Amino acid sequence: MIWNLGSINIDNFYEVPHLPAPGETLAAVSYGFGLGGKGANMSVAAARGAARVSHIGAIGADGRWTRDRLMEYGVDTPHIAQIEAPTGHANILIDPQGENSIVLFQGANVQLTEAIIGTALAEASHKDFLLMQNETNGQEYAAITAQSLGLRVVYAAAPFDSFAIERLLGRIDLLVLNEVEAAQLLEATGQSVEALGVADVIITLGAQGCRWVSNAGIKQFDAYHVEAVDTTGAGDTFTGYLVAGLDRGMDMAAAIDLALMAAALMVTRRGTADVIPDLKEIQDEFGT
Repeated sequence: MIWNLGSINIDNFYEVPHLPAPGETLAAVSYGFGLGGKGANMSVAAARGAARVSHIGAIGADGRWTRDRLMEYGVDTPHIAQIEAPTGHANILIDPQGENSIVLFQGANVQLTEAIIGTALAEASHKDFLLMQNETNGQEYAAITAQSLGLRVVYAAAPFDSFAIERLLGRIDLLVLNEVEAAQLLEATGQSVEALGVADVIITLGAQGCRWVSNAGIKQFDAYHVEAVDTTGAGDTFTGYLVAGLDRGMDMAAAIDLALMAAALMVTRRGTADVIPDLKEIQDEFGT
């Protein structure tokens, strides 16, 4: 079982001729909206990876449809609270090469109470997973609570904040971050990922795959090569599938391989949570 303390956003998508420069006004080619937020994306990915996942989060009245959508995608939703604040949202600009630029409004995502988090984790079992990102509040309380209950803590270090990671060191079992975030962490702390004392660290490398750093050493995994049209949500898809694989009993190498396939298929699609592939689609595409 995966307990995901995560953000829920309403994503607004704008296709643009190029990402705007400072001070530039740019007309969008098209507009769309859907379910997003790193937390919601990871919950959907984990559910589509055949894991049972319960989302812990908050929305406003304007976001009730996002809770319904998560439930449709197989995510348990009893611990998504509706509060007075507006639902978080993201404005996402996508250029013709599939690269993106994102502006976030946090909204209800950063108004979670310890009561909301504690009530959810009281239902957790030993060896369940707690998955977190840096788009909500309450991470330290959740990690302490999860550790006391014998849960395995997974932290996806995005959006990057070295202080957020440092507060959780000693409580993280698996850290997932990209190459830029790993460099930022080294600059902020003077410590390489190998020196953090985290049992397993995954550094995602985009089209170059990923690197797994553990007590046994460093292992490189190549990406599956596809024609990317939109990289939005690919990292979240990778992480959700990675944790789903581990929760289903896969070893780390097999879970990483599954996550790389899911992320590769994801970048061939435009959108976020609504277009995350399921296991059958991955099997059909890669013949697994």
